[in-house]
Amino acid sequence: MKAVWTILLLVTSNIFMTFAWYGHLKLQEMKISTGWPLIAVIVFSWCIAFFEYCAQVPANRIGFIGNGGPFNLMQLKVIQEVISLTVFTVMALFMFRTQSLQWNHIAAFLCLILAVFFVFLK
Repeated sequence: MKAVWTILLLVTSNIFMTFAWYGHLKLQEMKISTGWPLIAVIVFSWCIAFFEYCAQVPANRIGFIGNGGPFNLMQLKVIQEVISLTVFTVMALFMFRTQSLQWNHIAAFLCLILAVFFVFLK
């Protein structure tokens, strides 16, 4: 059950992270934040990133083998990266309609699947 909670929290964290890192670009595209000074964009992103950390830190605590979880540090990091890139890809395709999925993106995802496979090898 700790593995499930870890992954759910990591997905939640990465949704907030993607909004924090790239959401301001969508707001600018929509002409909502075009007049904002850079410091306002940074503070806006930090406010969103707060919620990222509220999910990321518990995910790592729950999932870490040293706290009774099922994953070592390397596994946690690879899982987080795969989730991060997956969430980013889905959100980029829906938020930024100018982006499209190319063959090389699919090849990169296959490499990520291999990374997960290798990190879990005993």
